[in-house]
Amino acid sequence: MAKGFLSGFKGIDAFGKTTEDVKVKTRTGALLTLISVCIILAFTTMEFFDYRRVGVDTSIVVDRSRGKKLNVRLNVTFPHVPCYLLSVDVMDISGERQRDVSHNVIKKRITKTGVDIPASRYQDLRNEIDKLAEQRANGSYCGSCYGGEPESGCCNSCEEVRQAYIKMGWSFSNPDDIEQCVEEGWSQKLKDQADEGCSVSGYIRVNKVVGSIHISPGRSYRTGSRTFDDLVPYLRDDGNPHDFSHQIHEFFFMADDEYHPGKAKLGKDMKLRMGIADNPLDGVQAKTTKAAYMYQYFLKVVSTQFRTLDGKTINAHQYSSTQFERDLTKPDEGENKQGVSTQHGAPGSPGAYFTFEISPILVVHSETRQSFAHFLTSTCAIVGGVLTVAALLDSILFATGRKLKKSGNGIVKLM
Repeated sequence: MAKGFLSGFKGIDAFGKTTEDVKVKTRTGALLTLISVCIILAFTTMEFFDYRRVGVDTSIVVDRSRGKKLNVRLNVTFPHVPCYLLSVDVMDISGERQRDVSHNVIKKRITKTGVDIPASRYQDLRNEIDKLAEQRANGSYCGSCYGGEPESGCCNSCEEVRQAYIKMGWSFSNPDDIEQCVEEGWSQKLKDQADEGCSVSGYIRVNKVVGSIHISPGRSYRTGSRTFDDLVPYLRDDGNPHDFSHQIHEFFFMADDEYHPGKAKLGKDMKLRMGIADNPLDGVQAKTTKAAYMYQYFLKVVSTQFRTLDGKTINAHQYSSTQFERDLTKPDEGENKQGVSTQHGAPGSPGAYFTFEISPILVVHSETRQSFAHFLTSTCAIVGGVLTVAALLDSILFATGRKLKKSGNGIVKLM
């Protein structure tokens, strides 16, 4: 019974064998075998490289981060505006406002030809002034604020008088009439720098909400619900015409992860690999000869996340930019060539304004690699497919050859 069972079990063998006596080997079959081996090796090698290659899959999800901050890295040169006139202000939709930002922001004095003045900073203008103010503060001196109302009640330096004027919403237009400014030689120092330019660089930390960064002339002050800039020193005709021509060397948004050297390098490598390392505003130049000219940059910030194979996550940001220029001496531009009339409903102020808006989308770039099971399956499919096609071709060629040979023999016999 066992022998009969085993004999019946042979019936389900899907791989029938032939004996050596009935096998026919041909030169065509040998050639097809060599070609098949070459094709299998080539395809398997390509599949192996594809298995080892690290790819990047991109997906889009809703950005659910809350209460985070953005770091803005900027480096902008203004060749025709001295540093003592430039003010960097930040405001956002939440109502938060940072006036004349100086923390982590450096104002570097440059000549009219764009050359850095050695060992100079905007603070150099105030070094001697601060020393004099400290000496006065250590004594019983209490300078007049000329109508201003500071918290201390005294103005011991020209800068303190200027701040008191700004808080009152007054223009600080004539320092020669103020005792502290005369003693400090403020006017002469301003005249010495009147034909210089300024390079503004550094980091600014802002809320992750809709906001704007203003680089404008003069200090800003607030009256009621409106904000004004002290433009008198900028627009004054002192023989050194100013304008807001500028060059943006770099401008981009940073996440906190990019302060970590290791994560920063990984994020930069991922950006370079994907071709998104360049920032839209890097290298942008804007030129004008008019003092009352306004540049606006509207930025759309998109949060980006990189995920590596080893499980690391790096947060970063990308942005798009749209530029708009406006001549403030022409509130009504009239009709253009298409007959469209353009009017500006809101007044503007000279300067460079960067308005940013946060997208609710998070773009996720994840490193991926094929699994070994996928590679093994693909290799088996290549081997099986090539051999099957080669066997089919060999059968066709062998059958055709036999028929042609038989036909040739029949013709010879008839003849």
